[in-house]
Amino acid sequence: MAYIGREPQIGNYQVCDAISVVNAQAAYTMQVSSVNVIPESVNHMIVSLNGVIQKPGSSYTISGATITFSRNLVTGETIDFIYLLGNVLDLGTPSDDTVTGAKIVDNAINSEHYTDGSIDTAHIGADQITNAKIADDQIDSEHYVDGSIDLAHLAADSVNATKIADNAISEEHLDVTAVTGHTAETSIADGDLVLIHDASASALRKMTKANFVSGIGGTNTPAFEAYLSGDQNIGDGNLTKITFQTEVYDDGGGYDNSSNYRFTVPSGQGGTYRFYTTLNFDDNQNAQKIGFRQLFFYKNGSSYAFFYNDNGTSKAISSNFGSGQITMVLNATDYVEVYAMIGQTADNDATITGYSNGKRYSVFGGYKIIR
Repeated sequence: MAYIGREPQIGNYQVCDAISVVNAQAAYTMQVSSVNVIPESVNHMIVSLNGVIQKPGSSYTISGATITFSRNLVTGETIDFIYLLGNVLDLGTPSDDTVTGAKIVDNAINSEHYTDGSIDTAHIGADQITNAKIADDQIDSEHYVDGSIDLAHLAADSVNATKIADNAISEEHLDVTAVTGHTAETSIADGDLVLIHDASASALRKMTKANFVSGIGGTNTPAFEAYLSGDQNIGDGNLTKITFQTEVYDDGGGYDNSSNYRFTVPSGQGGTYRFYTTLNFDDNQNAQKIGFRQLFFYKNGSSYAFFYNDNGTSKAISSNFGSGQITMVLNATDYVEVYAMIGQTADNDATITGYSNGKRYSVFGGYKIIR
């Protein structure tokens, strides 16, 4: 609404009730309609005494609803009027929807003036919420848009094995060029790291050049081979462990050629192994008969597999080879041994021939084929 001249001031203007002077008294109570009133300040009132307007602060002071003149008044003096101006800068109660942002001092509204839940997303500026305004551990997966987390927002080396589902990485995700910059055609240098999928363990194994032969396949370690360096007698019908005393090689230190004559899986080397053995059964008298012969692979002290051959009772032999191969899935500390048995011999025993004339007649070996 427009005005001619100065816009009117808004205040609570009041005239105090008449006050009678009491002889030799300086302090008086101010009331309006018999109710005590308290001026905004000494400067928000006009006081007339004996027809003269008094100077605020020096001719009188106020404390609450009490006005105190600078001297004691006497009989015959008159307090003409006390006019209260209220606060001429107050607007009273503004009409609904009349206060604009321009009328509010910057940084003057704090959280106690907001109604709970009154600030919605429509009133928050774009890109206005920073990390400092979000409590720790408050944003969970339901607030992410599907597919919104890309590589640019993943920290380097932040995805570990526990975050990858089992059997989730296929061949299409293995890029040989990403492995230290080498392609399938280039050689593997010392220190290069290659990932090999272990189907038996549903895992990726890391291998270096030392695990490869000419860049293709593994070295199949642990691995060993031992042979019988001397003849070993076995009795008719007696199950006998063969004592392969001499090692050809023992890569991994799993074979014991001194007392137990067995291969034990070293720590951390569980997996699938291939074992083989060849035994030369020789009848002691050269003209006697060996009716049948058997050789056994034992695992952890129990028969795992055996190989059987029956010559019949009428066939005379001087010597006869028996051999066998077997694949076993083993854990660390599992052990494997070779046993043999003969039967229906005329002289009740036979010989397992060992090393003779530069030849190894009876051997036992094995190697790891799958990690």
